[in-house]
Amino acid sequence: MTTYLITGVSVVGGEPTDLLIRDGVVAEAGRGLAADGATVVDATGLVALPGLVDLHTHLREPGREDAETVESGSRAAALGGYTAVCAMANTSPVADTAGVVEQVWRLGREAGLVDVQPIGAVTVGLAGERLAELGAMADSAAGVRIFSDDGHCVSDPRLMRRALEYVKAFDGVIAQHAEEPRLTEGAQMHEGEVSTRLGLTGWPAVAEEAIIARDVLLAEHVGSRLHVCHVSTAGSVEVLRQAKTRGVRVTAEVTPHHLLLTDAKAESYDPVFKVNPPLRTAADIAALREALAEGVIDVIATDHAPHAVEDKECEWAYARPGMLGLETALSIALDVFGPRWDLIAERMSRTPARIAGLAGHGLDPAPGVPANLTLVDPAARRVIEPAELASRSRNTPYARMTLPGRIVATFLRGEPTVLDGKAVK
Repeated sequence: MTTYLITGVSVVGGEPTDLLIRDGVVAEAGRGLAADGATVVDATGLVALPGLVDLHTHLREPGREDAETVESGSRAAALGGYTAVCAMANTSPVADTAGVVEQVWRLGREAGLVDVQPIGAVTVGLAGERLAELGAMADSAAGVRIFSDDGHCVSDPRLMRRALEYVKAFDGVIAQHAEEPRLTEGAQMHEGEVSTRLGLTGWPAVAEEAIIARDVLLAEHVGSRLHVCHVSTAGSVEVLRQAKTRGVRVTAEVTPHHLLLTDAKAESYDPVFKVNPPLRTAADIAALREALAEGVIDVIATDHAPHAVEDKECEWAYARPGMLGLETALSIALDVFGPRWDLIAERMSRTPARIAGLAGHGLDPAPGVPANLTLVDPAARRVIEPAELASRSRNTPYARMTLPGRIVATFLRGEPTVLDGKAVK
C-alpha cells in the first residue's frame, strides 16, 4: 500500500497542515512532515473534508444497467468526493431479499471506488402489502440497517407501524418516501400558481406533510427510528421541528436540487426538471435552507436518479422523475452556503455516516482515523457539461451552469480513487 504525504491542506477549513497517510489510516498530522518514499500530494489552497456519505443513491443495478451500474455510479460518487453511498432498493429485481442486497454489496466491493451500503426494501416488491425479509437482510453479509420503499410510500399505517417495530430489534431505520398516493394521482409538478398557469396536474405540499405527521407519531408511539427522505416543503420542516422538540427519533434529508431550483423550471417543459417530490417554491427553498443550517434537517442527500435517454428525452407527462446528483452535490452546497466547511462536513459526511452506522466514515482527518477523505479546491469554478459526467446517464439539471468548487482527490482507506480531478480506475 502506497504511503501518501498531503502537504499544506486545511482540514475542514482550519489552518494549513500536512497529513501522512500510511496503511489506510492518517498516521500523522502537523506542519513540516516528511516520509521517505511517500508520494507527495501538494494540497496548498485545498480543504480536506471527511469523505462524503450519501444516504440516498440509485445505482439501478440489477435491472437497469443501461441507466447506471454499481461501478459507473461508484465512479460518479468518487468524483463527487464520496467514500460511501447507500443504494436504494428499487432495482429489478427489487432488493427485498438477502440475496439481492448481497449482490449489490459485492458489486460495490468489486468496483472498489466507494463503500456501497445497500438499502433494503420495506415491503415485498415495493408493493406495500407485506413486509420484506428485513431480518434476513440485516443478518446478511451486507448488514442492512436502512430500509425504504423509496419511489413508493409505505402508505398503510398498520404496515408502517409493524416495520418500525420490527427494525427496533437491530436498531434499524425506516426511510420513508413521504407521499400520500391518493393526493398525487396523475401529478406532474408542484401544485401552485405555476402548475395552474401551465395546466399541469399539481402535487400538493400536504401530500408530503400528512405522511410525515403520521409517521412521526407512529415512530414516537413505537420508540423507533424514522428517517424522512427528500423533504421539500416548508410545512414539512415545521412538522419535523415539532417532532424533534418532543424527542422523536426522526432524522431527515434534503436534496441539492430542492435547495436551489424552483417549480418555475417547469415552464421550460424540459423533463430534466421533473422529479419526485417536485421542485417547490422559493419560500420552500428558504425554509429548507434555514432548517438545514439549524439542524432540523440533518443531511444533504443526493437522490441521484440516473435515467436512460428515452426515459427523459420525451414529453413531460411520459418522462420518469429524477435527476443526477453525485458529481455536483458539493458544488451546490458551496453555492448555497458558501465555505461553511464545518456545516458541510456535518451535513454531508458526519451525520449521514452516523445515521447509516458506517464505521470508519464521517470522521475528520486526524491521526489514527481511517483515511477516508476528499480534497476540495474552493477557488475553482467549473461549467457542468453532461457529456463529461461519469454516470451512464446525462439527466443533470445543472447543464452548462457554472458552479463553485472542484474535487481534486478522494481517498478510500488510504488509496486514491480520484487524483488531480480524475478517476484513478
